[in-house]
Amino acid sequence: MKTVIVCSGGPVEEVVDFKQLPFSKEDTFFIGADRGALHLLTNGITPHEIIGDFDSLKEEEFHLLESTVEKVTVLQAEKDETDTHIAIMRAIEYKPDNIILTAVTGGRLDHYEAVLHDMIRFQMNYPEIVFYIRNKQNIVRFLLPGIHEIKPDPHFKYISFFSYGETVENISLRGFLYEVTKENISFGNSKFTSNEVSGRIGTISFTAGICLMIRSSD
Repeated sequence: MKTVIVCSGGPVEEVVDFKQLPFSKEDTFFIGADRGALHLLTNGITPHEIIGDFDSLKEEEFHLLESTVEKVTVLQAEKDETDTHIAIMRAIEYKPDNIILTAVTGGRLDHYEAVLHDMIRFQMNYPEIVFYIRNKQNIVRFLLPGIHEIKPDPHFKYISFFSYGETVENISLRGFLYEVTKENISFGNSKFTSNEVSGRIGTISFTAGICLMIRSSD
């Protein structure tokens, strides 16, 4: 499966541990968004391309990127969309199965909220692609109505479900430590926090709404 990893310019502590990601070099592409390009180089990864206004970089840092990365797209500082948003749009052009965003949590909360709204829009517009946010401790994903299989992961064993805006209707959980049948998750409901897959595989199904799924580790 083809994966594109977009590394944004958030705090370096929020960059995913790339050893946690089961990807092959042939089917994985890296895009650095602004300072995220330096995060990738620090982890020994040369991005396939970098995008941003690079206003947060020192002159010598930008020259390092220019001399290392084959494709560099410099954006205007004043624009309608964030560097991360534009990087995601570029990632979609690769026609991947998955897009993973990292270094978008922590730091500026307005940028994190913007990324969440971007993810919803892109997930709805491109349902054939699975969008994730990942850091060392969490995996964030938006689920659309239907049936979704959830595989157990000993590192991210805690799984929580939330409504993001609309009520999530007729949710059923099977193969989980706490199972439910045709319940609703309304906005502000935290009942579905810290569940766990108890069998070989878990399933979540629902008929309406947008479900925010967060997988976490201690």
